[in-house]
Amino acid sequence: MKEFYLEIVTPVKPRFKGEVTSVILPGIKGEFQVLFNHAPVITDLLPGRIIIRQNNSDILFATSGGTAQIKNNHVTVLLDTLENASEIDINRASDSANRAKERLSINNKEKIDTARAEASLNRALVRIKVAKSV
Repeated sequence: MKEFYLEIVTPVKPRFKGEVTSVILPGIKGEFQVLFNHAPVITDLLPGRIIIRQNNSDILFATSGGTAQIKNNHVTVLLDTLENASEIDINRASDSANRAKERLSINNKEKIDTARAEASLNRALVRIKVAKSV
């Protein structure tokens, strides 16, 4: 398969640069795959998994979301966070999910930021799912 250039950047540092044969990203309408000669696109990314295919092997990551630009066989992905699946602490992610569920179950919703708790729960569940798929 033909390759294209993928660059993934987080606020902390560039996380990935190189030639790849495909990347699967968590788009706003579901996961989508980018291959050589993909149509130009700029899109938001949701929390989810990223799968990079390079040298006939897959590299799996979890992200909390960001933005992707695809143009002329160059994909630039700007992410809030990126964690390699093998580095995710499942116990920590489970604790985070439980805390978020607890906040969401509070009877008086006025005292908590519901949107923030739901986002935290979603991120934790993505991290758990990605870590378990390794």
